[in-house]
Amino acid sequence: MRKWISLFAVAGLATTVAAGCGNGNDNGNAPEGSPSASSSAPGTAAASASAAPSKSTGKAVELTFWGDWSGEGQKQFQTMVDAFNKSQDRIRVKYVLQQDMITKFLTAATSGGSPDILFWDRWRTSLYAPKKVLHPVDDFLAKDGLSKDDFYGEALKELTYDGKLYGLPLTVDARALFYNKKLLADAGVSAPPTTWQELEDAAVKTTKWDGNKLQVAGFSLGDNGLFNMYLQQAGGTMLTEDGKTNFNGDQGKAVLAYWDRLMNQDKVYKIGFEKGLGESTDAFATGKLAMTYTGPWMLTTYKKYGKDLDFGVVPPPAGPNGDKGSVMGGFGLVIPEGSKHQQEAWEFVKWWTANKDNALLWAKTSLNIPGFKPAIEDPFFKDDPFWQPFLETLEFAKIRPQHPGYSVMETDALIPNLELFQQKKQNADDTLKKAQQQGDKMLQDNASVK
Repeated sequence: MRKWISLFAVAGLATTVAAGCGNGNDNGNAPEGSPSASSSAPGTAAASASAAPSKSTGKAVELTFWGDWSGEGQKQFQTMVDAFNKSQDRIRVKYVLQQDMITKFLTAATSGGSPDILFWDRWRTSLYAPKKVLHPVDDFLAKDGLSKDDFYGEALKELTYDGKLYGLPLTVDARALFYNKKLLADAGVSAPPTTWQELEDAAVKTTKWDGNKLQVAGFSLGDNGLFNMYLQQAGGTMLTEDGKTNFNGDQGKAVLAYWDRLMNQDKVYKIGFEKGLGESTDAFATGKLAMTYTGPWMLTTYKKYGKDLDFGVVPPPAGPNGDKGSVMGGFGLVIPEGSKHQQEAWEFVKWWTANKDNALLWAKTSLNIPGFKPAIEDPFFKDDPFWQPFLETLEFAKIRPQHPGYSVMETDALIPNLELFQQKKQNADDTLKKAQQQGDKMLQDNASVK
C-alpha cells in the first residue's frame, strides 16, 4: 500500500490520489476515486458542526493544513476547515494543496517551514515516526480525557510507533464483496456467498463464455494485491512476530490453490479481462462481472447506474475453516514536530476527529466512514443497508503489518511472483518460496528506518 486500500473520498476526483491502501495491484494503497459530496452534506452543516464560539482577546493563531487531495476532495476538506473557523475566533486554519506532499514535508521538517497539520496515510507512520518528524499526541489525549475505545483500535494501532500515538484516525475502510443481484438470480443463486465454497459455486454459475471469449466473469481475480486478505481468510498472517514472511506455508498454499481452481479449472476469470474492456469501462457496472472485491469508495459510482445495476454488498466470505479476513486502510490527521502551534493544531485535530457531530459532518460531506465510532451510530449509517457490510467487516479487518519494510516486500517481492503464478509461468511452491526468500531479505534490509 505504498500508493490502498482507501481512496474513498476521491471516485469523482479529476485527479487520482494515492489511497490509504494500494497501487494498481492494490497491494496496500490503491489509487481510488472519491464520490462527490455535494448532495450529501446537510444544509445546516456548518452550524451542526460548530462548537460554542470562544472569545479571544488577541489575534487569531493561523495554522497551515497540508493535504494532497484536490478536486472534490479539496472541496470536502475546505468544508471542514470553514466549519471549524466559524466555530470559534481563536484559531484560523488554511488548507494548502501539496503535490508530492511527503517529499516537501520532509524538506520542510528540516528547514523550519513545517505545516501545523498533515493529512496522513496511516501506513506511513512506522516509516516516518522514527525520523522524529511527527509529534506524539498521547499527552493531549490524556489531558482532554478522550477514550481510545471511541476509535477503531486497528486504526489507532496503525498510528502508533514504539508505544506512542502520532495522530487520530480520520477515515477507515475495508474491502467487501459486491455482487450483481440480477446475474446471481438468473444463474439460480438464491443468496450471496458467505464462504469460499459458496463464492466458487456462484462464480461458476454466473460465468459465461462464447467459445474462447469470456463474456461475463463470475468473479474478479485481477487484483493479486488482495493476497493478504485471502491469507487472513485461510487462517494465516503475512509476517511472523519477529518480522519475517509467514506466507510460505499451508495457508499460503491454500490461497494459491483456490486461485488456481477458480482461474484454471472453473475458468471464472481470465487475467486481463477487465483491462481488455477499455479504460472507461467498469466491468461490474456494465454487467460483465458478477462479483468483485472493492471498497466503500465505489458505492456512489455504482448507485449512479440506478435501475441498470441492481447490486448488493456483503462482508468477505470466510475461508475453509471459517476464518474471516479483510484489510483495513484509511487516513488520519497528524501534527508535525516542527509545528510552532502544536496545542492549537491539536484543537483542530480533536474538533474534526473526536467529536460526533463533526465526524458525522465529515462523513456526509465526503462519504467516508469516520474513524470515530460514536458517529457510526447515526441513522445516516444505521439506516443505509449499503454501509452495514462495511461496518461489519471493519470489526474484524486488520491493518497491514507495521514493519518498516513491509510495503517494499509486498510490492517488490510478493506481487511480482504472484503475477508469474497467475500467468502460469511459475507453480505455487516456487512462487511462495521465491517470494519468501526475496521478501525476507527486503524486510531485513529495511528493518531500520534511515
